[in-house]
Amino acid sequence: MEQPSGHEQNADQIAYWNGPSGQRWADRHAVQEKLLGPIADVLIDRAKPKPGERVIDVGCGSGATTVAFAKVVAPDGFALGLDVSEPMLSQARALAPKGLPLEFVLADATVHPFEPASFDLLASRFGVMFFADPIASFINLRRALRPTGRLAFVCWREPKENPWMMAPLMAVYKHVPKMPPVGPEEPGPFAFASEERVTRILKGAGFADVAMEPHDLAMDIAIGGGLDAAVDGSLQIGPASRALQGHPAETYEAAKASIRETLAPFLKGQSVVLQGAIWIVTARAA
Repeated sequence: MEQPSGHEQNADQIAYWNGPSGQRWADRHAVQEKLLGPIADVLIDRAKPKPGERVIDVGCGSGATTVAFAKVVAPDGFALGLDVSEPMLSQARALAPKGLPLEFVLADATVHPFEPASFDLLASRFGVMFFADPIASFINLRRALRPTGRLAFVCWREPKENPWMMAPLMAVYKHVPKMPPVGPEEPGPFAFASEERVTRILKGAGFADVAMEPHDLAMDIAIGGGLDAAVDGSLQIGPASRALQGHPAETYEAAKASIRETLAPFLKGQSVVLQGAIWIVTARAA
């Protein structure tokens, strides 16, 4: 499988997203898009793409957000979807409607040689929290923006504000040791939870007028499929899944039962709704 050449400090992330975990995300594309699709709508609303503009979609995954941007900027604009995961980009290329002005590129945004001053908008849905050197990464991305360019992305707030991810993990921790703690400056899903850190990174990379809007979500982790679907989803991707990797079948089954017990009180009809919390981050190229 092809992997992008990238910044040496991003090697672990590149390996992760091209291994079994990246394939699981690709395989769950349709389901995950039902869960995260409303967040794409929020992102596009705040990013305000216009017909004719050129957009970089960082960490585009299986391409749903790139397609959404391309539809807005068509026919004279262009959307570039960038990701390090070949499994997800294979999905993106297969699923993208024909005739839209878009392209998907397997590349590390930290070092990719963008054409300077050639894009109007830098956007991302949960694709920018995994850089080992985020200031260097955003400097490279800012160079791709025109002087009037702008930025808009969404990232997760603190773990305690996202029980839709953390509740299954806490259930798993009844059966396995806790994973090593992730430092506040290390890549990961919550790496941009700190408003101070994100502001510092973006200003350090040459962006101005950084604004961070908190936005709360109701996340149906069953996606209308009932309690079994919510449990299975927690076991396939996300922190609970990672915590169980390498453990024997009996531990897996015991953890599965605990996740089910934890989520059952949230079942209403076929939905299992827990709270989520994101930042909507905007800035302009200085």
